[in-house]
Amino acid sequence: MTILAIETSCDETAIAILRGRQLLASEVASQIAEHEKYGGIVPEIASRNHLVHAPRLLERATRDAKIEMSEIDAFAATSGPGLASSLMIGASIAKGLAIGFGKPYLAINHLEGHLLSPFFGDGAVKPNISLIVSGGHTMLVRVGGLADYQLIGCTVDDAAGEAFDKVAKMLGLGYPGGPEIEKCARDGDSNRFQLPRSMLDSENFSFSGLKTAVRYLLPKLRGDFLADLCASFQQAIVEVLVRKTIVAARKCEVDLVTISGGVSCNRELRRQLAEVCAREGFEFKSAETWLCTDNAAMIAFAGSLRMQAGFESKLTEEIDPNLKVA
Repeated sequence: MTILAIETSCDETAIAILRGRQLLASEVASQIAEHEKYGGIVPEIASRNHLVHAPRLLERATRDAKIEMSEIDAFAATSGPGLASSLMIGASIAKGLAIGFGKPYLAINHLEGHLLSPFFGDGAVKPNISLIVSGGHTMLVRVGGLADYQLIGCTVDDAAGEAFDKVAKMLGLGYPGGPEIEKCARDGDSNRFQLPRSMLDSENFSFSGLKTAVRYLLPKLRGDFLADLCASFQQAIVEVLVRKTIVAARKCEVDLVTISGGVSCNRELRRQLAEVCAREGFEFKSAETWLCTDNAAMIAFAGSLRMQAGFESKLTEEIDPNLKVA
């Protein structure tokens, strides 16, 4: 079965072609340069660029895969959550191709793509506790199998990636903020500044107070503090994410912990979570780093599993910017 998937939930335009477990093509056009000057995503600019990039990426993907559109068995697209103006572009293209070639259409949840990405290329999805951590989402989900998801906890305000971006902006660092703070934190002392760890006794997350603590601390600082502050801020987020994930894994009595999403590229987060999982007796599985940021390969993989399970979407199905995973 050959799936062509389109991902346009935010500012990356992505096309992927998956045949069985073999990824034939995966193309991503980033818009970081266009949005960096604004310090965040501008929806109108994002949607306009999707229209520019999508036709070129479609042509390149089919050429690299050495495949004709008529050979595609189904067309998939991210239907939410995300920016409405961006989601509409990918979904409209996929629907048009499905109609034109008389093939099935698959509306895929972006978060399900992340949930399944640690199993990319595997034959089955094992029960696990999954931590999705990105610019727009921070959540813990109990995964029983394909389409069997239970939300354990989520952020009540800023997502972890959003907090990284906002604090990086305060510090005069680049965008996106996560990689910039991680880079500065490598030579820093994570114990120098005692920053808050909010809602430790809750299954939900809150990073707004941490961001505010940094804002109030900054005017008091003098001298060389950047590396230590970045390390302390990063450690505050990592500590909360790791602690809550392990608590959820114990409570749900699973053997496997997975992590995905853009912030999961953070090496310190991966290192500490893997270390605690090993100590606590949990298997740890992370999505490969190239699958963590927005991409169409994970959407194609989710689409492939859903097709095999007998799922198919109606062409009248609308996008949902606030789509839930459970």
